[in-house]
Amino acid sequence: MNDQNRFAYGTGVARPQAEIDQGLRAFMLGVYNNMALGLGITGVVAFATYLVAASSPAVAQALYGSPLRWVLMLAPLAFIFFFTFKIESMSAAKARSMFFLFSAVMGLSLSTIFLVFTGESIVQVFFVTAAAFGGLSLYGYTTKRSLSGMGSFLIMGLIGLIIAMVVNIFLASSAMAFAISIIGVLIFAGLTAWDTQRLKEMYLYGNFDGETAGRVSVMGALSLYLNFINMFQFLLALMGNRE
Repeated sequence: MNDQNRFAYGTGVARPQAEIDQGLRAFMLGVYNNMALGLGITGVVAFATYLVAASSPAVAQALYGSPLRWVLMLAPLAFIFFFTFKIESMSAAKARSMFFLFSAVMGLSLSTIFLVFTGESIVQVFFVTAAAFGGLSLYGYTTKRSLSGMGSFLIMGLIGLIIAMVVNIFLASSAMAFAISIIGVLIFAGLTAWDTQRLKEMYLYGNFDGETAGRVSVMGALSLYLNFINMFQFLLALMGNRE
């Protein structure tokens, strides 16, 4: 492990440990900064959209009672597919701009939570999620145990979760919805720790140049952002007080 840390992956060129540690800290700080900005944009856009809709029945009808609501629901998914297929051809700056645009679109989609849950419970669950996310990400960053084997299990669990959510759209079972929320929290909690360790190892052994590191930082921010947002929504379904 010491040799792996001292040498850039695939080059055999010695790098001082202090340089590696400093670069890793800067890389992870960039990931968390991008993620935090994305969450801030999402929150501001979601609340602003809710305020506009609450003050204008016509806007509320257009956003939540017309076919436009399907656009708002599916647009974030379209952005994720776009990232997946186009990230390699983007500059780091463009990737960051697209991530922030995605965060704004996600805010439009999440504005409905203010119609369903009380503002107090939304704030409380957000801080619960933030505390849980911080602890899980710190574990993923500091643990010496490899979490790579857990990743494939979590991805399979995520696929099963999505299928169950689609099925429950038609069944409308409250018991099944409760089980989905619990399983969803556990899956995205695990993914938070796994993604953090994966990003750390990608930097240590990836030998990125500055531009590539910037793109990877944005994609890492997207992964952690999605883990946070999904964990927040499942916790809100479990703990939130409804209007």
